[in-house]
Amino acid sequence: MKKQKKKQTRKQAKNKPVERRPIDKTSIIVLAVAAVVFAAALFCIYDRDGFIGDTNVFYDFGDEQVDFEKATVIKVLSEDLKTDKAADDAYVGTQKLSVVVKSGRYKGEKMTVPNYPGALSGARVSEGDSVTLTIKTLENGDHSGTVYEFNRIPILAAFLLLFFAAVVVVGRLTGLKSLAGLILTVICLFAILIPLLLKGAPTILTTFIICAYIALVSFTILGGVHRKTISAFLGTVAGTFFAMIAGLAVQSAAKIDGLRLGDIEALYQLRLYGGSVGLKGLLVAGIIISALGAVMDVAMSISSSLEELHEANPYYSGKDLFKSGMNIGRDMAGTMTNTLILAFLGSEFTLIIYLYASGISFYHLFSTAFVAVETISALSSSLGLILAIPLTAFISSTLIAGERSENRRTK
Repeated sequence: MKKQKKKQTRKQAKNKPVERRPIDKTSIIVLAVAAVVFAAALFCIYDRDGFIGDTNVFYDFGDEQVDFEKATVIKVLSEDLKTDKAADDAYVGTQKLSVVVKSGRYKGEKMTVPNYPGALSGARVSEGDSVTLTIKTLENGDHSGTVYEFNRIPILAAFLLLFFAAVVVVGRLTGLKSLAGLILTVICLFAILIPLLLKGAPTILTTFIICAYIALVSFTILGGVHRKTISAFLGTVAGTFFAMIAGLAVQSAAKIDGLRLGDIEALYQLRLYGGSVGLKGLLVAGIIISALGAVMDVAMSISSSLEELHEANPYYSGKDLFKSGMNIGRDMAGTMTNTLILAFLGSEFTLIIYLYASGISFYHLFSTAFVAVETISALSSSLGLILAIPLTAFISSTLIAGERSENRRTK
């Protein structure tokens, strides 16, 4: 009899239609409001002719204008190249090329341009290769071009399509939703955040608000406005906030800020030529952005797991759910923290090798500005990630327990 009941239960489970959660009105309202906010931000940043404000101070200065355009190599006219053994036999020297411009005001024009492959920049090119040119134009209309770089966009686009295909094949509908969230993130960073910073908006506050906006819309796209996504969103905002606070506190105590970032010199030059971007806050802004993805991942995983536990056993108390969330979070904390720290160390790996090879002791090595910046970034992001675990577990278990109590009272 027991076996027969089990078989019947299995058959019923198989025949039971999969319950699909419809998109509720609240989710549509949230996405509509988010779209209005996005449009309003674009309207404030851009005018009919493009960006409001002059960010092109490097490329339209004095009596010379510089354009970056695509071109195709028709023929290699001459070359004087040799290999550099110190650079693992990389080509260095000069090439004289005949190219045809493929974009911009000089589209279709044939030009003779030099190419300067070096050990640390540029690349040797051949006939048929696509390149990026810098074309300098004087006030009298005279212009000349130089190969700026090999055009890698087609290769990167193909690689991106491969990535999209893998996400869709493995993740299906959820994969498509995650891609939508990824595209939103990239658009917000490049179309909203960076232009606002270039206009002089407060670096840290603006970055935090944009990241909170990204988290809100991404979670809504992924799962609608439900208890699970609300918990994940609140846990993400809280964890990212604590990462920001940790970064601010440590950078103040260590007397270090965004002006010590390794690649800050170009932005400093931009400020000298009239730019408005705030430089000191860029260290903490980077911490907020880098922490966001990992914290979102952990918060959503914990929130989803607790929802599944509640579905499996509705009689779990809020305390039991919190404990379960903490156990799940502890398993994730180690690997995710390693991921963050290794990502930061990997980004400055060559510099660390150089400093280590120069004979600096470990004590002084970690006191250098470059290593200190990466250490502060890695530890602040990891701290935000770790604190997001109990915060998300508490928020999720409280919301679940609160809804269950409310249901009991209504019954």
